[in-house]
Amino acid sequence: MRRCTKLQKLSVQKKSEIFKALGHPTRLQIVEKLADGEQCVCHLLEMFDVEMSTLSRHLSVLKNAEIVIDERRGKNIFYRLRCFCILDTIECMEKVLAER
Repeated sequence: MRRCTKLQKLSVQKKSEIFKALGHPTRLQIVEKLADGEQCVCHLLEMFDVEMSTLSRHLSVLKNAEIVIDERRGKNIFYRLRCFCILDTIECMEKVLAER
């Protein structure tokens, strides 16, 4: 059995963080909304029935996992997907679920 290198372990850890970030229904919905294009945090707040602090926490998790990036424009913060390939993974899951 071959031992994992330090780089391989880091890679597995990072992948695990990405899946953990997608593991909450609200965060998954945020990613799906961002598939349509960038959104102001004010619009995301209107889409989800959560407090601003809760939405900020979810966005922070997605940002730390490098799934989304943000950009401040004046008083507003806009979010967009950084990792578009996540959408392929979500589509794959949807196909598997549809086949059940």
